[in-house]
Amino acid sequence: MKAPFLAFITLFATLAGIPCALAQAPIPEPPTIGAKGFLLMDHNTGMVLAESNADERLEPASLTKIMTAYAVFREMAAGKLSADDEVLVSEKAWRTEGSRTFLDVGSRVSVDNLLMGMIVQSGNDASVALAEHIAGSEAAFAGLMNAHARRLGATNTHFVNATGLPAEDHYSTARDIASIASALIQEFPEQYKRYKVKEFVYNDIKQTNRNRLLFRDDTVDGMKTGYTAAAGYCLVASAKRGEMRLISVVMGTSGPEQRARDSLALLNYGFRFYESHRLYDGRVPVQRLRVWKGQQTEVPVGPQQDVYVTIPRGRYEELSAGLDAVPDREAPVAQGDRLGTIVVSLGDEEIRRVPAVALEEVPAGNLWRRLVDSIIQLFRS
Repeated sequence: MKAPFLAFITLFATLAGIPCALAQAPIPEPPTIGAKGFLLMDHNTGMVLAESNADERLEPASLTKIMTAYAVFREMAAGKLSADDEVLVSEKAWRTEGSRTFLDVGSRVSVDNLLMGMIVQSGNDASVALAEHIAGSEAAFAGLMNAHARRLGATNTHFVNATGLPAEDHYSTARDIASIASALIQEFPEQYKRYKVKEFVYNDIKQTNRNRLLFRDDTVDGMKTGYTAAAGYCLVASAKRGEMRLISVVMGTSGPEQRARDSLALLNYGFRFYESHRLYDGRVPVQRLRVWKGQQTEVPVGPQQDVYVTIPRGRYEELSAGLDAVPDREAPVAQGDRLGTIVVSLGDEEIRRVPAVALEEVPAGNLWRRLVDSIIQLFRS
């Protein structure tokens, strides 16, 4: 149905005093999820679409390895580690219990293979080998993980190891796990592609990715399963349909089938009743603002990053946005200086505010330019 026709029907019904279901269909309650805690989030906006006990501290099991991978990717991005580097497998890594890549003690394994073993096979031995190689010990690496968690705002998270094996004071929440997963996807899109690999062979042993949604829905391209007896069955899933990417986190379900079924139910709910739109491209001018006493008289202004909004499905025509600019800005203006705010509204409700910054610098003008502008400003006032 075309939006103008829908608007006409809505207006007619309003004037006539007739309730109109077409005007704005109500969004139902999220599906019932058999988990200790869960959360559904739009990756691009951070908007939470469904949650329950999302801030309860729970054992994350192998969901821990999302942060393990994030920390490794940060080291690689900083040039301190490469995919071809070889890592010596210690006896501690080799003896680590639980799921494994079946590394040989004393062998040298590439970072690339260790990452695949950790991500696809959930190998605890691969996780410990990476941690020891980067930080000298698994405990020291856990400190690095905690530093990243604090920087990302995951304030209800504390890691003791790189694997997620049960340990005192090792915990996280559905909300924090979603934030960490979103940061990994945002910062390392090329590395994230590892999470959709369905099987990996190492040491002549083929293991299949435990994320069953990779085999059921081709829009799902990640992310990580987890299980211990204390934590229950956990799953972080991410799917992209069109421009919209959703991340679901379920923690503490009763079985591998339930975590898959519940995760897919959450994802389908989000895609069915919400939509995501990119309103502005990052570092692309929204407007040019007057600058006084500068070498240039105008400066391009826009957001630093792409601006997305998440809204109930079918209400796109109600979106509006504008720039609330800082008046009478004088040079010098540095690139990145905040010069206003992009305000986004849905109908009469303000739903998002995004800083608008100078996309170029404007140095101070010469004496003549400053004098002329001072006179103009005097007469304007």
